[in-house]
Amino acid sequence: MKPTDVKVTGVRLYLPRIPMRVPIKFGSQVMDTVTCARVQMHVVSREGRAGSGWSECVLSPGWSWPGTSPDRGARMEEFCVKLARAWAEFDVWGHPIEISARFNAQVLDKLRAEADAGRDPELPHLAALNCASAFDAALADAFGRLVGKPFFRICNAQYMNEDLSAFLEPAEQFAGKYPEDFFVSPQKQLPVWHLVGGKDPISRDELTGNEPRDGFPVLLEDWIRRDGLKCLKIKLRGNDAEWDYARIAAVGRIALAEKVTDLSVDFNCMVTDPEYVNAILDKLKRNEPQVYDLLLYVEQPFPYDLENNRIDVHSVSERKPLFMDESAHDWRFVRLGKSLGWDAVALKSCKTLAGAILTLCWAKANGMKLMVQDLTNPRMSMLAHTQLAAYAGTIRGVECNAPQFYPAASLPDEKVYPGLYERRNGVVRLDFLDEPGLGIRDGIIDIELPAPAAEEGEL
Repeated sequence: MKPTDVKVTGVRLYLPRIPMRVPIKFGSQVMDTVTCARVQMHVVSREGRAGSGWSECVLSPGWSWPGTSPDRGARMEEFCVKLARAWAEFDVWGHPIEISARFNAQVLDKLRAEADAGRDPELPHLAALNCASAFDAALADAFGRLVGKPFFRICNAQYMNEDLSAFLEPAEQFAGKYPEDFFVSPQKQLPVWHLVGGKDPISRDELTGNEPRDGFPVLLEDWIRRDGLKCLKIKLRGNDAEWDYARIAAVGRIALAEKVTDLSVDFNCMVTDPEYVNAILDKLKRNEPQVYDLLLYVEQPFPYDLENNRIDVHSVSERKPLFMDESAHDWRFVRLGKSLGWDAVALKSCKTLAGAILTLCWAKANGMKLMVQDLTNPRMSMLAHTQLAAYAGTIRGVECNAPQFYPAASLPDEKVYPGLYERRNGVVRLDFLDEPGLGIRDGIIDIELPAPAAEEGEL
């Protein structure tokens, strides 16, 4: 036991909605609005000190719950309300990583089964993690605020009761090690990736005249020039090889003309045969060698349900680093993926911060490369996301695309954190890394919110 150990005493949940400036495409699905889970979590320490923390996470059925069921978003919101009560009743003391890991192991799937009783389709584990993410990040913020230190600098033996062998396998590989042992010294500027969505216009002849006229760029080359971008992630269809190849080649030529240095491609879980990806990469290498050389990595071509789609992908990772994203629910799935040929992991704070940190440790200990990918994180969700990237030591910076899809949502936050929400010179600035918790400042807490969706415990 540590005197700094905390337990949760109360939870307040908000579910604000944000309209998107332009739609975003996930696989076969298009989203034009999002709901965020914004959480305030109250804690008490063994010393009797009380405190609270905040965080936020986008709820994304398009990303976390493949399918066409029309009530997926509503059911994820319902699950967040159930999580608020479950967290307020979770009578466990410890460090946030210890508490969250146990909540995910003991409560999350049990609660999911109860919520799904008699309902079809069932809420997937990834969607449950997405819903849980704002809660565990708010706990991390509360803990750091209470001890007066940045959260990522208190993931060590001084504040944790157990080392990583309590959470990761093989235990002997992690005995005596803590998350801090796998973190890098963070930089306060990170190269930023821009998302080239499947519906984004990349040439003037693709403009329809219905584009927003709000002062923000529309064409890809205008985004590159305004933000000084050097890194572009290209969303693909995954079921139309001709379109996918043409899209990579077209964006690649723009990248070369605009002095972009890095590209990645995201097939959005739509591919079932590695030869689909290999053929595109090989054709690109033959016909567009300069574009091929810009290609830093390939992201998640194959179905996210890794256990039921155990595809040998060594042939892809022999060509370019192959990153798990949707498949990397936690370190156990990453271990399975590594055995199938995946050699890299895209971390996301929206699969719970504690889960991402444990995955980071397992992946690094086993020689896998890392990236930190976005879920179009607006407002305070950006803080946990970018800090994870800063401490992880990624292959290249961090993806941040909220400034593209709903820039107005974070304008009040930009006043509090200059340089974080407005990408300039190809980077985002993290001037809050030395601040307690997740660095969430009072100026971004006091925004207009809807009535709470849930209030549980002692507030």
